[in-house]
Amino acid sequence: MDILVALGQRVRELRKAKGFSQEGFADTVGVHRTWMGAVERGERNLSFHNLVLISKALGITLSEFLSGLEERARALQDAERKPGGRVDKRQVPSPAKHRR
Repeated sequence: MDILVALGQRVRELRKAKGFSQEGFADTVGVHRTWMGAVERGERNLSFHNLVLISKALGITLSEFLSGLEERARALQDAERKPGGRVDKRQVPSPAKHRR
């Protein structure tokens, strides 16, 4: 499911921006590192509770965390329809900065 892949990309992008290793971030969130890896690969469907835990560990609001996911998922879906089906992550839109 493209939305889960987009969510996983978002988690990885934000985790790296905060300087966390995958294992260190999993410890901060309170989950196992293999589960976090599956989330980042888009292989897990997260509960609302886990979405909240991840956003808190990143120090952002849930709305900031989820911002732009639908657009990213659409871009992934469009890329899959093209011949070759390869996705250039540089062309997948990042969500706009949250404005207050």
